[in-house]
Amino acid sequence: MSFFPFSGPYMFPNIDPIAFSLGPVTIRWYALAYVSGFVSTLLLACWFNGWREKPFKREYFFEVFSWGVWGVLLGGRLGYVVFYKPLYFIENPLEIIALWKGGMSFHGGAIGLFLGVWMFCRRRGIKVWCFADVICLAVPCALFLGRLANFANGELWGRPTSVSWAVIFPHVDALPRHPSQLYEALLEGIVLFLLLTAATRVFSLLRFAGCVTGLCMAGYASMRFTIEFFREPDAHLGLLFGILSQGQILSLVFFLGGVLLFAYAMRTSLQGLRS
Repeated sequence: MSFFPFSGPYMFPNIDPIAFSLGPVTIRWYALAYVSGFVSTLLLACWFNGWREKPFKREYFFEVFSWGVWGVLLGGRLGYVVFYKPLYFIENPLEIIALWKGGMSFHGGAIGLFLGVWMFCRRRGIKVWCFADVICLAVPCALFLGRLANFANGELWGRPTSVSWAVIFPHVDALPRHPSQLYEALLEGIVLFLLLTAATRVFSLLRFAGCVTGLCMAGYASMRFTIEFFREPDAHLGLLFGILSQGQILSLVFFLGGVLLFAYAMRTSLQGLRS
């Protein structure tokens, strides 16, 4: 197999999921991606906070860090349990805490993150949507790292294809497949980041509480919905009506929620500016 650009299909590189070991403790690339994602989101949020006319206290972002981490981990796991394998976990409830076996849902993690931020803001007396907008600007960086980790793990592979950049995942089968993890890293990470930052700067969206959050939700949902057509659906779920995957159904809900939030936030903020 050649590894020159667009002369594939390419053989999936045999990447060791373990980055390094410290005695009996093994550190996996996936764990490093999560840690790097949390830290990069924190640092970027502190930077984007400077875009506000009245920035929040920087220590707020360090304080909300643990709330966000727990929200993502608990929400991501419970989302996977509820959205993807409810019957299995009803029969095997102890498996819910077996995070090392894999199984996280982005949509559940996003809900958990928002709940964590919401509880922190209520405790601190901060305007939730204003604070969430700053954090949402930084979220695509974590998505980018997470999708790269998915590729390194050889999971969430794409559907069979004949495109020249296809990848063969030997642990799956011998079929050339879309590297859908890299598609998601590109769109959900880089493109979404550029979209949010450009729109925020050009239209000064941080003035309108909730607009960036709504745009982030709708933008992510649109990109995830599109990429799901290239991603292999979950074997135990298949496609609803032979068309839509579970990820697409959840993304439709997120898209609708994002559009409604954006419209409500813009309308409310404009009314406030006129009054």
